[in-house]
Amino acid sequence: MKATSIGHAGIFIETTDVSIVCDPWFLPAFHGSWCVFPRNDRLSADLMSRIESADYLYISHIHGDHLDELWLSDHIARTATVLLPGYPTRELESRLRELGFVNFVRTVDGKEIDLLGTTRIAIHCETSITDGPGGDSALVVSDDTGRLVNQNDCRTHDLAALDAHGPIDLHWVQYSGAIWYPMVYDEPIDVMRELIDAKVDSQFARALRYVEVINARAVVPSAGPPAFLDPELFGMNVITGDEVSIFPDQVEFMNRLSDSGHTGILAIPGTTIAFTPDRIDVTHPCSASEVASIFEQKESYLREYQRDWLPWIEERKSQWVQPTDDLVQRLKEWWEPLLAIAPNLRNGVGDVCVIDMGQLKIAIDFPAGTVSEWGGAECGFRFTIDRRLVETVAAERAVDWSNSLFLSCRFSAWRSGPFNEYIYNFFKSLSEERMTRTEAEALRKADPDRGGIAEEEIQIGNWIVQRTCPHRDADLSVFGVVDGDELVCTLHGWRFDSATGKCLNAEERTLRIRPVS
Repeated sequence: MKATSIGHAGIFIETTDVSIVCDPWFLPAFHGSWCVFPRNDRLSADLMSRIESADYLYISHIHGDHLDELWLSDHIARTATVLLPGYPTRELESRLRELGFVNFVRTVDGKEIDLLGTTRIAIHCETSITDGPGGDSALVVSDDTGRLVNQNDCRTHDLAALDAHGPIDLHWVQYSGAIWYPMVYDEPIDVMRELIDAKVDSQFARALRYVEVINARAVVPSAGPPAFLDPELFGMNVITGDEVSIFPDQVEFMNRLSDSGHTGILAIPGTTIAFTPDRIDVTHPCSASEVASIFEQKESYLREYQRDWLPWIEERKSQWVQPTDDLVQRLKEWWEPLLAIAPNLRNGVGDVCVIDMGQLKIAIDFPAGTVSEWGGAECGFRFTIDRRLVETVAAERAVDWSNSLFLSCRFSAWRSGPFNEYIYNFFKSLSEERMTRTEAEALRKADPDRGGIAEEEIQIGNWIVQRTCPHRDADLSVFGVVDGDELVCTLHGWRFDSATGKCLNAEERTLRIRPVS
């Protein structure tokens, strides 16, 4: 089997029988904020031809750095068969059908299927509200030469399921940030530095936990970081290591892998990794010194990249929608029916959220279930956003503002209290179908008896603990570790005092824990 990096989470997989192109992303995403790093606009003509004529297309999830609709509209033969994750919604399929794809194989979560010859695949789905109701997924590809896990940025809760198909040769996994937190929040610089360092450490800890459980022959850091080429965002690139950013690059995680005794492979776009049961061969599209210079001379590399792409980015920004006269009324007519069907989500937010666009400020009153122009009363949440961006996603009637707006990092945020997942769950669920599922999840959390494994207890070290993390219900049998006097959930880095169960990240979360008798 051969796997060629095509940038970020993009992989071109060639088995003994078929070819599969995964998450091909080429054009700047999230309103021109994210670009592929290292750049992938110089792939060979031969590789591009093979990518565009692939037998199968796999899109892991709907986010713009995985589903590049603008690029797909002019590339990838429509004869390709789409391997669909078994999501409960048909959003991904609908989006791809709109692009002209007609051949689909809808898979069942975790179930292996035969493609051709000895090639088999299985797609494992995550559909927690954390990933948005559209879901996220990981792909396992096997043939008679080996097995590859493309986990991309899927935070799977059941790693044993990925390992159940047999020994794994290559594990492609995200390690870098894919979120706007904490950079956009209004915090003093010393607090921000502490938050950044904690976030990076939790990202690495989570990725290393995945690596340990999968236990592949080699690990390929992938699905990040992006490059930020817009001058307004350039400071989010980690160049010296002192930047206030959660986006370290591949080299830093390669060092972590080495320190932990794991074999890492540094792949840039065009790097091919061929493997058999006996060997793994890595071929880069350029010399070793040229690969190294990307990371050693990163600022100059990014500045050249920026010069090439800034005209394209500026052109896209010029297309943002100008202010209209009826924005408040349109959002009111769109959102108030959604708020009406989500009383548990509204209770979870429990406050007013203000969208501050300068002269116009809109208030979402979650307790009352109303949307109106803000009159200046107290609020618990505030997003300050360029009005043109709000107008743009409103005109598109975008159902997931995390994907269509927040991941651009083109906003600032403030909140009066601790993190509240329900506020973002609202913005991820701006359709009746999505909000119905989000409200069901809110109801489940409001009623712990609905939680399935939530009431189970497990042993971790010398402690008996509840099986699910009170942060986002991560399975602690997989992600829980004892660190001195603390129990740590490595999925998001939340820490709990082992003696009391008190959460050290947020006052309102408590872990049920007691010592082994």
